[in-house]
Amino acid sequence: MSTSEEKIIENTITFVKKTLENAEGGHDWFHIERVYKNVKLISKNENVDDFIVALGALLHDIADAKFYDGDETVGPKMAREFLFSQNVDSTIIEHIVQIVDNISFKSSLSKGEKDRFSSPELDVIQDADRLDAIGAIGVARCFNYGGFKNRQLYNPEIKPNLNMSKEEYKKSSAPTINHFYEKLLLLKDKMNTKTGRQLAVKRHEYMKVFLDQFFAEWDGKK
Repeated sequence: MSTSEEKIIENTITFVKKTLENAEGGHDWFHIERVYKNVKLISKNENVDDFIVALGALLHDIADAKFYDGDETVGPKMAREFLFSQNVDSTIIEHIVQIVDNISFKSSLSKGEKDRFSSPELDVIQDADRLDAIGAIGVARCFNYGGFKNRQLYNPEIKPNLNMSKEEYKKSSAPTINHFYEKLLLLKDKMNTKTGRQLAVKRHEYMKVFLDQFFAEWDGKK
């Protein structure tokens, strides 16, 4: 990576830290940093452009739609404007904007395979992001967001919706435990890369153990 590219990455880190300084705990700078670290690990075994992967990871959650009244245009717009200010090549900007626009789980609920943007860089960043949604940190983030939205921990009368449309997913206010079945437990089998799949296995198993313990305690068995 060139010196100028490294400088742009430094500027991007500064920009993201500032933008997300008051963000919800599961979508703050530390989430971005963990995804960035995961990206570096996964990229070692993938043929990707390191500059695009780095910028995509750093900007992937610059304006998560759930914190902008569901507006999915804000993140791509902010990413484009920032990269333009850094004089990044227009082809690279458009690639990163597509990554920001297509990385989320909910995007996979509405677009057909033929219509969905794809690239090796998106595959790596998406795996890195999904890894941070599962395992011990995934459990912590899930309940942190549930608390942020004042949701019930669990309600036996409200069953998980396993066939949600994108709009249903965006509007859901179901108990936090339901999110494990509606998203988190599905991510292991949605990994794109070999390294992502390998890392996901242990994190997935941790969540299953957690849920077993949760329900045993809920039912007064342990």
